[in-house]
Amino acid sequence: MMFDAKGRLMRLLPWVNQSGAPCYLSTDDPDSRLSRLADEVEADLLDSAEYVLTEARALLAETVVGERELRFAGVRLAESLRDTLRIATSRGERLEVGLMLAEDDETGAYAAEHCSRNSGA
Repeated sequence: MMFDAKGRLMRLLPWVNQSGAPCYLSTDDPDSRLSRLADEVEADLLDSAEYVLTEARALLAETVVGERELRFAGVRLAESLRDTLRIATSRGERLEVGLMLAEDDETGAYAAEHCSRNSGA
């Protein structure tokens, strides 16, 4: 996980920069314009991966397939897997932070309730 200078989680975006390095977004607003764009790109990439998988399975079911077709399918499958893993990593990081925040809220609520009971005794 990466955090910005203000301690906010940096969201791994589903694209890379021109040199191939990952791109990150720093925002507290999951409904920001760039967050919504990233969500749309992720959905498109997952739809594309599903299509590539379906077509590759059909190709592999054929009894006679040329080397070019197999190589093309393999390259597309590798690209789809790369994109899907990037999306899974990004979502997993955001889920992990969300769970940590929920635990903090539960701990705080428990402590507040427990302390208020004991302070009246």
